[in-house]
Amino acid sequence: MERISSRQNPLVQRFRALARGATGDRRDDLLQLLLDGEHLLREAIASGVQIDVAAFVDGARESSIASLAAELASRGAQVITVTTPVLEAMSPVRTPSGVVAIGRLRETPLDVALEKQPQMIFMLRDVQDPGNVGAIVRAGEACGVTGVVAGEGTADPYGWKALRGSMGSTFRIPVASRISLLDAARRAKARGVRLVATVPRSGTPLHEADLRQPSAVLLGGEGSGLPQDLLDQADVRLTIPMRAPVESLNVSIAAALIAYEASRQRAGVDRGSLR
Repeated sequence: MERISSRQNPLVQRFRALARGATGDRRDDLLQLLLDGEHLLREAIASGVQIDVAAFVDGARESSIASLAAELASRGAQVITVTTPVLEAMSPVRTPSGVVAIGRLRETPLDVALEKQPQMIFMLRDVQDPGNVGAIVRAGEACGVTGVVAGEGTADPYGWKALRGSMGSTFRIPVASRISLLDAARRAKARGVRLVATVPRSGTPLHEADLRQPSAVLLGGEGSGLPQDLLDQADVRLTIPMRAPVESLNVSIAAALIAYEASRQRAGVDRGSLR
């Protein structure tokens, strides 16, 4: 097994470039992903992500780590060991967990994110925090959301921080990125999907909204909200009732509440009985 001890090694620089620049280059619709940690790496493998290279810290003795390295090698990945300072340079997190890897995944077309029926799609505009984007994808998968579309001003859902926030959910549900949200909204409507715009006040209260029919929920940044052109496309506006003096929620929390309510309604069960 190759061992790297220099932070100047070209492979180390490749990892560092990915840590700075989200998904890096995209060749033949393949996204280049930076994966940090054993859990996320195993989720990626289980979902069919192609692993190019994986770096393990010197002296890792855990049987799970050894089996992971052997599995990756059997799949044709380049497996290397590195010193602790080198791993710290390669990993995007302050306290690396012992393994970091680069994988490739085919980009999801918009039509794939829109096609599963009955649709419950999250469409994101100006959600700038990658941790929020990852949390939205994770909550969406947990509650049966059929697709996610990341539009203008939204953090890359395939960047390392968003991937960590999703805990593997991004590999399992269709997530389309680099999309004009206005175009995506119009294409969803052409499929008979109702557009639901979230607004801070004066919309239909969440508990009164009918989320059983095919729907695409438009979520904007916590500060700016949704632009007028998207609001004009909406079939209904949705508000989550809150007690004063709270006026807004973190967008990932709002998404989770909406996803849960949609799942509850679609399962035909009473509140609190969702399993």
